[in-house]
Amino acid sequence: MPIDLTAELVKEYALAAGAKVVGIAAAKDFVDAPAGFHPTDALPGCVSVIVLGLPMPKEAILSDDTIGFIDLRNAVNKQLSDIAKAAAKKIKAAGYKAKDISGMSGKWADGFTRGPISLKHAAELAGLGVVGKNYLLHNPTYGNILWLNAIFTDAELAPDPRLDYTICDNCNLCVEACPAHALDTPGTVGKKACSGTMFKQVSKKWEIVCFQCRKACPHRFGTQ
Repeated sequence: MPIDLTAELVKEYALAAGAKVVGIAAAKDFVDAPAGFHPTDALPGCVSVIVLGLPMPKEAILSDDTIGFIDLRNAVNKQLSDIAKAAAKKIKAAGYKAKDISGMSGKWADGFTRGPISLKHAAELAGLGVVGKNYLLHNPTYGNILWLNAIFTDAELAPDPRLDYTICDNCNLCVEACPAHALDTPGTVGKKACSGTMFKQVSKKWEIVCFQCRKACPHRFGTQ
C-alpha cells in the first residue's frame, strides 16, 4: 500500500541525490502542451510533474570553446539523469508510479527532436523561473544555465506557485546577439533558423556551435 508521499518529502529525495533546485507542477496545468506531448502521454495517470535542475559550470558559458560547452553540458545532464533516476526509484518504493525524463531524450516531430514535454515550460509551471526573450528558463539564483530533467508520477503532490517577476524589462541583448534572427518575433523562437545556426555536423555528429542568446544575457548567472 502506498505511503503518504508529500511534496516536501519528494523534494528531499531529489535534493539529497544532488539536485540544486526542485519544483512541482500539476499535470492538469499543461493545457498548452501539443498533442502527444502531455505528461499523461508518457505516463498514463500522471498527476504531478517534478522538475529538477542542476547548473552548468560558468566556464561553459564564458568560453567560446563550443566543444567544451558540449562536454560540460553532457556531463551535467548525465549527473542530473542519475539524480532523477535515484529520486524516481524512491517514489516507486513508496508505492507510486514514476517515470524520469532526461533533457537529452526526445522523438522526431514536425522537423525537430522534441522531448516528452518542454522542460523549460514545465520548470516555469513548477515555480523555478520564467521563460525570457531568449526562450530560455531564467532562475533567480542560477540564471539561464540550469539544465533540467523531470519525473512524472501518479502521486498527488502540492504544486509550487509560479514565480512572478520580470527578468527582461526593456533589454534586447539576446535578440540582437542572435546571428539567425530567430528571436525577432517576441514570445516565440524561429526554430528552423535557430537550429540551422546552432548546430553543425562534425564527423557525422551534430554539435552545438552557437549559444549567443544564453551568453549575451546580463542575468545569465543569476545571483549565485
